[in-house]
Amino acid sequence: MDLQLQNQHVLITGGSKGIGLACAQAFLQEGAKVSLVSRDTANLDKARQSLQTQFPAERIHTVAADLRDPQAALAALDSAEAAFGPVDVLVNSAGAAKRTPAPELTPEAWQDAMQAKYFTYIHMINPSIQRMAARGQGAVVNVVGNGGKVASPIHLPGGAANAALMLASAGLAAAYGPQGIRVNAINPGLTRTDRLQEGLVADARNQGISTEQAMAQAVSRIPLGRMAEPEEIANAVVFLASAKASYITGICMSMDGALNPIVV
Repeated sequence: MDLQLQNQHVLITGGSKGIGLACAQAFLQEGAKVSLVSRDTANLDKARQSLQTQFPAERIHTVAADLRDPQAALAALDSAEAAFGPVDVLVNSAGAAKRTPAPELTPEAWQDAMQAKYFTYIHMINPSIQRMAARGQGAVVNVVGNGGKVASPIHLPGGAANAALMLASAGLAAAYGPQGIRVNAINPGLTRTDRLQEGLVADARNQGISTEQAMAQAVSRIPLGRMAEPEEIANAVVFLASAKASYITGICMSMDGALNPIVV
């Protein structure tokens, strides 16, 4: 299937590892050009080296930025567009709120979650979508944790940030649809990334069990019998960003192996 992404410019926040890096690989396989944004220069360098073993270096751009700062986000967008021209597709996968059991929460924990997860997305979405609207085309895909749909006692601040992102995604889809912009969100469940371990540690502490036991319990509850691989999430992102999804907008799609069989 030709997804018509050849030579499209895709900007991926959180693109240096995990789901973001898997997205970069998937878009490159479709012939796109990718700009990766991450706070950590070392992680970006490692990601670039990994991708360059499979794809031409001239199709990969990296820029370090702390997206909690709106000016840094704007500078990263300018850098990406200076390298490859206007952004056709924005994929947000940056930021992760720390998982904290409810009895340990503080006001600062709630504030930090919004900065780490919500504003890291919004600060890039806002200028990007305005530029897309001026051109009359573009797609945004937000990778948002499933905690925004199903409350977890160890992930309440992060879940609240995710829920806010889901509302923003749906609202922006409605607001910018007339300008030819599509906005969608994906809600992954357990996915085999580096971030998984932090959640397991918090869950184990909350239950008074080992991280190995927490992992076994978590996987045992998934009807598909396993957690997702980053590449599986990336496949959905690429489809939603493509012309093959031209009439899909405003959705928040669960990808949790039917762990939470809810109707949305």
